Amino acid sequence: MKFVLRYPLVAGTLLVLLAVLALLFSGQEGLARAAASIYALAVAAYLAVGMVRRLAGGQWGIDILAVTAIVSTVLVGEYVASMIIVLMLAGGTALEDYAAGRAKSELTALLERVPQTAHRERNGNAGSGTPAAGPTTDGQHEDVAATDVEIGDILLVRPGEVVPLDGVLLSDSGTFDESSLTGESLPVERSAGEGLMSGSLNGEAAVRMRVTARMEDSQYSRIVALVKEAAESKAPMVRLADRYAVPFTALAYVLGAVGWIISGSPVRFAEVLVVATPCPLLIAAPVAFLGGMSRAARSGVIVKYAGVLEQLSRIKTVAFDKTGTLTYGRPALVAIRTAGTRSEDEVLALAASAEQYSSHVLAASVMDAARSRALPFDSATEATEFATHGVRAWFDGQDVVVGKPAFVAEWASGVTETDLASGELAIYVGTAGEFVGSLVMSDPIRKETRRTLAELEALGVGQTVMLTGDALATARHIADEAGLTDVRAECLPPDKVEAVRSLPDRPVMMVGDGVNDAPVLAVADVGIAMGARGSTAAGESADVVIILDDLSKVASAVRIGQRTVQVALQSIWIGIGLSVALMLAAAAGYVPAIAGALTQELVDLATILNALRALGPGRRSPGSMVRPRDDARRAPLRG
Repeated sequence: MKFVLRYPLVAGTLLVLLAVLALLFSGQEGLARAAASIYALAVAAYLAVGMVRRLAGGQWGIDILAVTAIVSTVLVGEYVASMIIVLMLAGGTALEDYAAGRAKSELTALLERVPQTAHRERNGNAGSGTPAAGPTTDGQHEDVAATDVEIGDILLVRPGEVVPLDGVLLSDSGTFDESSLTGESLPVERSAGEGLMSGSLNGEAAVRMRVTARMEDSQYSRIVALVKEAAESKAPMVRLADRYAVPFTALAYVLGAVGWIISGSPVRFAEVLVVATPCPLLIAAPVAFLGGMSRAARSGVIVKYAGVLEQLSRIKTVAFDKTGTLTYGRPALVAIRTAGTRSEDEVLALAASAEQYSSHVLAASVMDAARSRALPFDSATEATEFATHGVRAWFDGQDVVVGKPAFVAEWASGVTETDLASGELAIYVGTAGEFVGSLVMSDPIRKETRRTLAELEALGVGQTVMLTGDALATARHIADEAGLTDVRAECLPPDKVEAVRSLPDRPVMMVGDGVNDAPVLAVADVGIAMGARGSTAAGESADVVIILDDLSKVASAVRIGQRTVQVALQSIWIGIGLSVALMLAAAAGYVPAIAGALTQELVDLATILNALRALGPGRRSPGSMVRPRDDARRAPLRG
């Protein structure tokens, strides 16, 4: 009954076809012919109305072949063949739904895992310090909707349950399966104080966690929103069949007419049109694109729109942000160089106190260095961040300026640039109008960077560019180590946008993270945001979001795009080739109408099965077979 309600035309056609066959076996051929002919012509009229509406809207389709095939088979007395054609057309919808469901399997799996409830600890207080490790008793918990959980609530996650919201682990340790989020097949071990991603699956022991983000802001909810958007999108190639509609239709009519003229029988014309019905052309492309998006999701790459896959397949230039993209984005303090009477700890404490009001990636590294020395943070009465330049804060009437040398020099005298080794960068500190020192930081290049760039080159990417706000010397060091073809240093956000617009070899893909990358990600032909916990602004501006903090997924995205388009085009040409071969055979009189209608169903099936190959990885180059498992699994995601 469920099938009948969902596909009434299929059910009705099967019922009428069975009735026609029963009448034939009972010797009621005239009644069988009348029943089949009336039903088939009614379906043809229904299809014709829809075809006329599409034509009126300026959309040329190839439904006219199906309508003509039904009418012609009825007129020449091949009414059983006309019923099979109707069944084939009606069944095409069911077949497409099945294939689309199979292709969207990974996307659907993500949506089905959305946490609905949470076990909240009664009287849990986030501000009372870290509670004792280990789960409390069931009587101390209440089941609440995940949407009602607030930041700071303490939750119990039982064995085998999905972590409902982003948070911090309070138990001593825990093992979590993050494969549905990151594509990493091995479980990940977390210890007390480490972050937990919503959507990850808890292991064999119950754990306690403190919530750090509400449901709508948690990582899994953001991913689900992206997946929903992706699943509902349509690729520009899904109507690729329209591009071939006129020549394909004209060829079918010409071959039918030739067969009619040679044989002298109009039956030959009907036989040609029976095998010309183009269901494969209408179904193959959308199934292939859905399969490609599902394949990408399984690899930890969320493609927000199906049309992005087509763009990915043609990428010629890739531009990268440096910090957090080509490098890990977690610079470590190498040295503190003082100026004047301030000690190293005093310079670091001043910098950390001001940097707590900055969103720049270096600010977190400065604060981590201060915490490692147990240095206190002062509270500012006022603070202002100057994007890409630095931050200025006031503490008891005394200003502290932290950032680039030119920026610090605007408020502090005596600024002298620090001598740096390759790959190092300096953060300058001034207070009370005087330069007091600099912090020397180093941000190492990612282990997978060189291999990723080599894979992109093998995939046809001819130019790789670094766009960064860092100094030219630092940028060139990273570019040389990575193997980039071009460097644009000391770029402000508008400079990055202009640089991407001016790149000659298109399409251009931009890879970055952070708030400052949002404008350039939006203006690129394809924007890729790195890291599941990167900037929300960057994720919203990007066309592709890489969940795992792994640069090699950029090459994976391009490879999946190329394979998807290849499979889609291949499936379309398989359908066209088989249909043309059958039309030639039918024009020569080798394919009767009923046999042709049944054979066309096999063509449909072969084309759809080929389109589902987009779900697979395809052939890969030897270098791309190496998976950075340990690095990808252990590198913490950006917060």
